[in-house]
Amino acid sequence: MQVPPPVNGAAQWAGDQLGDLGRALMTPAEGHVPLLAGAQRGWVRALPYLLAVAAAITLLSTGTVVLAQDYGLPTAVAGALALAQSVPLVVAVTRPLAAWWVMSSGVVLGALTTAWTPAGAGPWPWPVPTLIGYVFLMAALALRERGRTLLAVWLVTLAASVVAADLNQPRAGQTAIITVAVSGAVLLLGWTVRGRGEAQRKLAEQERISEAERERSTLLEERARIARELHDVVAHHMSVITVQADSAPYRIEGLPPQAVEEFGTIAAAARGSLAEMRRLLGVLRSDGSAPDRAPQPGVEQLERLVETVRQAGVRASLRSEEVGELPQGVSLSAYRIVQEALANVVRHAPGAVAEVVLAAEGRTLLVTVENGPGGTPGVESGEGTGHGLVGMRERVRLLSGRLETGPTAAGGFRVFAELPVTSTGESPR
Repeated sequence: MQVPPPVNGAAQWAGDQLGDLGRALMTPAEGHVPLLAGAQRGWVRALPYLLAVAAAITLLSTGTVVLAQDYGLPTAVAGALALAQSVPLVVAVTRPLAAWWVMSSGVVLGALTTAWTPAGAGPWPWPVPTLIGYVFLMAALALRERGRTLLAVWLVTLAASVVAADLNQPRAGQTAIITVAVSGAVLLLGWTVRGRGEAQRKLAEQERISEAERERSTLLEERARIARELHDVVAHHMSVITVQADSAPYRIEGLPPQAVEEFGTIAAAARGSLAEMRRLLGVLRSDGSAPDRAPQPGVEQLERLVETVRQAGVRASLRSEEVGELPQGVSLSAYRIVQEALANVVRHAPGAVAEVVLAAEGRTLLVTVENGPGGTPGVESGEGTGHGLVGMRERVRLLSGRLETGPTAAGGFRVFAELPVTSTGESPR
């Protein structure tokens, strides 16, 4: 395999680059979203159109006058050229590359038409209105098109200016330098601003994704915690079923063989369910945490919880109506909701007055925790786990209840939960 000479390789590389630049001029950026289309306010979204229309009208009128008076063109010709060099600014709001092709064609036609005007007529081939419109178009291009496209546009502008200066140095030399310098500066500035904006948008998007992942992680952790706690509650009932089913043939005399066999089947099923629950709990505790052997708390321990909160500096009180016997799951959820709410009071409103109220309404347990002003109540701080309100919502959702949280008119915070009780004979009275 022969290695191509370095000169040929450089020529091929240069040709490839020129081909890429040419394709960039023919391929606009994907989509035709207008400038500032993502703004929330309507007047901001309409601003690019208003500015483009105002600039087009201004440059159309001034361009017509300049071409007719300074360059001596017929009014109709001057108006047509000014129209081709100004109206593309309106198109540039959504399709800047297409607008550049139209305006460039207008500039070339204007240069050919004014090439034979007197030397003192004005700058050539860039009359002042034409140059101003072209600079505006460069800004629209820089904010929408890719960097390779911007480079190709600037190189075409440079080549055209060099050719014009070579054809008519006295009239085009200084104008060519100004055009190349100003257009390049605008393209570079706009490209930098757009790059910075895109970087900020990507950073904000990553932050939103990270926040969503944190919320999801918090939710999953809280669900696992609730599942571990409810395991103990369900395991207790399953254990009772197992013991009663195993001991039934010995406690009840005269049972037929079919009943004894049925009790044995119930006991075996209960033991199997307990084994499956222990395996599930092992998965939930895959982080290596040791199992909690302590019994799960309930509403009976709320007085002790309130006393602990008092020792932390919160003037807490408990008012409990007669709620009757509660299922363990409901009692545990009520206790955890009160615990999380009071923990938020201690964390965010130290020294505040807090009141815990338990009441029964039909077959529903009502739990209310309300505190007065102090600190910043009800707001999860960086020092917390972030599980407080999430845990409350999950526990209430588990029981098909309802949760309301929010600030009070007095400047405090209120947590209100409705926990339905569905077990027959165990509802609040």
